[in-house]
Amino acid sequence: MTHILLIEDDPGLAAALQDALGDAGYETTLRGNGRDGIAFARNYSPHLIILDVRLPDGSGFDFCREIRRLKLRQPILMLTVRGDEVDKVLGLEMGADDYVTKPYSLRELLSRIRALLRRAYGELSTQGGETLYAGDLILDLTAGRVQRDDHEIPLTPTEFRLLAYMARHPRQALTRAQLLAAVWGYDSDVENERTVNVTIRRLREKVEPDPAAPTLILTVPGIGYRLVSPD
Repeated sequence: MTHILLIEDDPGLAAALQDALGDAGYETTLRGNGRDGIAFARNYSPHLIILDVRLPDGSGFDFCREIRRLKLRQPILMLTVRGDEVDKVLGLEMGADDYVTKPYSLRELLSRIRALLRRAYGELSTQGGETLYAGDLILDLTAGRVQRDDHEIPLTPTEFRLLAYMARHPRQALTRAQLLAAVWGYDSDVENERTVNVTIRRLREKVEPDPAAPTLILTVPGIGYRLVSPD
């Protein structure tokens, strides 16, 4: 059974979420603060983490960054406040894979959870062969691993999925709408396209020798992005 860790300090909201997730067939564990949540994630490796931005012992952004620093790769879905664009962008920059704004509908939340799990563990992560190449990077699709020489580069599931999709379409100018549909499964709008930009920037910080002057993932003005191909 898929196991979801919920890090949320509001007892009423947490109870409602646990009931809803249980009815949807997920096993859930609740932790009311960030430190306990991180300890549980390290020890028990849940399939997905739902992380609130505002926690009693610190910022969810800091805990998200700590989870990634510990090289825990399960998808992170952040709960943010509606209308606070800074929250959404900062969460993505800290390593979150997606976000849902409060108040949210249960249908939207479950849809986002299913999409994250499908990208991280389902057929989308291994479609199209076992190995891809992106410049001097080697993508092992079966293991979900990216290497440069003998060094592994830790990516989140969404970052890996984005790089793999671009590697399947080398030299092709890909629009943000194309990337949203293929990687996130979302329709294109201004807010969702901003998600692509933030994830591209975060990916460049991990795979480009000089993220300020990228040579692997190039911007195509007025269109989107293009991945260089191996010779």
